[in-house]
Amino acid sequence: MQPLLHGRPARLAILDYGLFQVHGDGRIIGIRGYLIQTTAGENVLIDTGFPAKYGANSAAATDEDALGGFGQVLSLGKSNLAPAQLALLGLARGDIDLMIQSHTHIDHVGFMGGFPGVPIVIAAAERALPRPVYWSGKLTMEWPEAEYIELESDTRLGPGFDALLVPGHAPGQLAFALELPQTGPVVLTSDAISRPSELESDFTGAWDADLARHHANRLMTQAHNDKAMVIFGHCPEQWPKLRKAPEWYD
Repeated sequence: MQPLLHGRPARLAILDYGLFQVHGDGRIIGIRGYLIQTTAGENVLIDTGFPAKYGANSAAATDEDALGGFGQVLSLGKSNLAPAQLALLGLARGDIDLMIQSHTHIDHVGFMGGFPGVPIVIAAAERALPRPVYWSGKLTMEWPEAEYIELESDTRLGPGFDALLVPGHAPGQLAFALELPQTGPVVLTSDAISRPSELESDFTGAWDADLARHHANRLMTQAHNDKAMVIFGHCPEQWPKLRKAPEWYD
């Protein structure tokens, strides 16, 4: 596949899609997306957060999706939806050149249909599903009309920017490795590793726990070898310390 991007990553912003508490162990997790700008002026959006209905009334949306059995939305308003987070960076929906969906769980895929005309990079294993996984077998969300670019292996998206196929948490889980001018190498694990303590667990709840463990170890080995900054998918301790939009990592 020809690289999709012409420029190298120039800076990275973390988007704040809200706070959620997991009932099983009480941990409070930040829901995040990423905006990467390249040296060619390209804007790449990774993950789109919860559906818009959660920004309007998170309690009603939680009831509708039966999400309360898993956890509770603590903080999620219109300011945590993808368009508002992009606006903090001076960007509108029409400024996005490429969208990437790391996988299709509700807190990552909810606003996927909100960027008409933008190509979507996604693992082939996720796109092959009849509908996005969404949440707990609900399968309420249709695939939006879009140009889908389906990945079947690790793929170089552009210079200094790789999508890594790391199934386990989800059938087509993606993680990302990029190099920023000042920060240096960065690994975005997404939910392949939600938090460091997961590396010592049995990856309970994963689509395939053995694959999840294998690819988690692979990601940490790469991060160690590259001396990379690691940003985990949902780490309670890391979340408050991370810069968030409108701040950047460059």
